[in-house]
Amino acid sequence: MITPAELAQFFERNLGIIEQQVKGLTHEQCLLQLPFRGNCMNWVLGHIADNRSGVCEELGQGAVMTPEEAKRYSYGSEPICGEGSGVLPLARLMEILRESQKRINAALPLLKERDWKRPMKDFRGEVTFGNHLVFLYFHDTYHIGQTEALRQLAGTNDGVI
Repeated sequence: MITPAELAQFFERNLGIIEQQVKGLTHEQCLLQLPFRGNCMNWVLGHIADNRSGVCEELGQGAVMTPEEAKRYSYGSEPICGEGSGVLPLARLMEILRESQKRINAALPLLKERDWKRPMKDFRGEVTFGNHLVFLYFHDTYHIGQTEALRQLAGTNDGVI
C-alpha cells in the first residue's frame, strides 16, 4: 500500500519531470498546437495545476488557483490555440505548480491512517480518501506524459525521460 508520505514524494517526482519538460521553453512555445486533436503545453500544465490545486483543497491547504484562473483549464474546457482570455503565462503556471507541491508536502505526511481510509464518494462511486488521492496522482501522471510530445513540438529534439 502506498503511504501518504510516499504519495507526496511521487507528486514531487512529477513536478521534477514538469520542470525538466519546460526547461528552456518560452510561453509562446507552450502555446503551440498539435496537428491533431489534443491540447498545447499551456493547457496541459494549467490542467495539472488545477488538479493539484484541488488536491491541496481536499487536504485542507486551500486552493492554489483562483476560480478565475482554473476556469480556462478545467475538464472539458476548450483547447487553447493561442493567447486569449484566461490563458496564464508559463511563469504563473509554474508558480502554481511549485506552491501546490509545497502544500502537498506539508499536508500528506500528516494524514493519519483513519483519514487515509475514510470512505467518500467521487465520480467513480464509493472509495477511500487514500484511493481518491492516488487516483488524482494518476491523473497528474497521465497528463505529465503528454508533456514529452509537446516539448518536442517546440523543436527541442531531445529526450527528458
